[in-house]
Amino acid sequence: MKQRNRITIAQKQRLSLNLSLVSAIAMLKSDAGAIGVWLEEQAAHNPQLQISPPPAQPSPWAPRWHDALSRQARAGAGAEMLAGPAPGLQAHVTAALLLMRLSAAEMPLALVLCAALEPSGWLGLPMTRIAREAGTTPVAMEAVLVRLQGIEPAGLFARNLAECLRLQAAEAGELDPVMAMVLDHLSLVAGGDLEALAEKSGTTVADIALRIRRLRRYDPKPGARFQPGTAPVAEPDLLLRDGAAGPELSLNRSSLPSVALHPKAEGGDRSAALAVIRLLESRNHTLLRIGTEILRRQPLVVKQGLRGLSPMTMSEVASALGLHQSTISRLVQGTSVDTGSGVYWLRAMFSPAVRKDGPAGAAMRDALAQMIAAEDPAKPMSDAMLADALSGAGAPLARRTIAKYREQLGIPVASRRKQAAKLSSATRKQAQKVAPGGDRSGTPL
Repeated sequence: MKQRNRITIAQKQRLSLNLSLVSAIAMLKSDAGAIGVWLEEQAAHNPQLQISPPPAQPSPWAPRWHDALSRQARAGAGAEMLAGPAPGLQAHVTAALLLMRLSAAEMPLALVLCAALEPSGWLGLPMTRIAREAGTTPVAMEAVLVRLQGIEPAGLFARNLAECLRLQAAEAGELDPVMAMVLDHLSLVAGGDLEALAEKSGTTVADIALRIRRLRRYDPKPGARFQPGTAPVAEPDLLLRDGAAGPELSLNRSSLPSVALHPKAEGGDRSAALAVIRLLESRNHTLLRIGTEILRRQPLVVKQGLRGLSPMTMSEVASALGLHQSTISRLVQGTSVDTGSGVYWLRAMFSPAVRKDGPAGAAMRDALAQMIAAEDPAKPMSDAMLADALSGAGAPLARRTIAKYREQLGIPVASRRKQAAKLSSATRKQAQKVAPGGDRSGTPL
């Protein structure tokens, strides 16, 4: 039997991603900062697109980047002191310490540095004072500090803003001579003096602007992300404020540039510019719809934080809005909302119930984190004790569920928490023996 070649005609259907669809998907997954960078790149290649910077007038949200840079320019090298400890951060660095191969002499010094850590992730005291309280020399303390600065995320244990950003630039492989010069002159960055920076580095204003765009992707307060459910220190995309008819949700215009067609531009692609504008308007409209529906379903979060979460899934929100679940997932991936009482990731508000008709899992994790933060460090509670305590609060959970939530929060087991507390207590006693009642200069500690 001979085989014969035949030509046949068949019809097939497949999904093809064109350039506009790829751009739309990328924009759905981006926050305001990333969209601003993308729009700048689009305007640089298309003169028909006009980008206006965000309004300079004061907004309900004080931009933390501007705040951090201005403080650096005024104070030189002062770490911002934030009210309230962040137990999630301390649990993270304590767990990292236990995994590091520190010597018996290095561990007490490392615990003293952890005690001096602010919720922002910066050290809140000068190194000379930290070394004096630990009864050692600044050189020995500096050697331990270098090791601790390797703990993820990059930027922890920095002594000032420049060092925090320098650690992240080195981690990203972007610490070239021009970036180093920009970090050495953050006061000029805060003042927007790009020409002076270009002159000092012997490069162009465009190169300086590129480094500053990279800087804005870094996190000036890497420790803040460890507060349960809170968003990092980028400006939020949405603002929830009280209006005449009740709470009103709006876009944070101070973080998002304005886009329009250039009235007098020559050259470029006008239809492509219109497509970019429509793409941005569609993203903003969809984000407002999703944010409004999420907050309608989570009214207690504004007053109680994540402890007030109700069970909610993305499929439920997608069905209510007539959208695909993947659209919800992409839009909430990197966006946050300022509720007036706190800033939260939109994704953090999704959490299934721990059981049928039970509370949200994220609410239980938040309650667990607060319970561990309030425990006696010398007598930490075991997973079984934590399960009993939460059951007494009306949320019965199995011990293995508590263990799983504790691991997700990066909190060590009770035995390791007790060991860390003992080492910290021994270090404080040693420091008191070296300087009883205060330091040797007469200044009370």
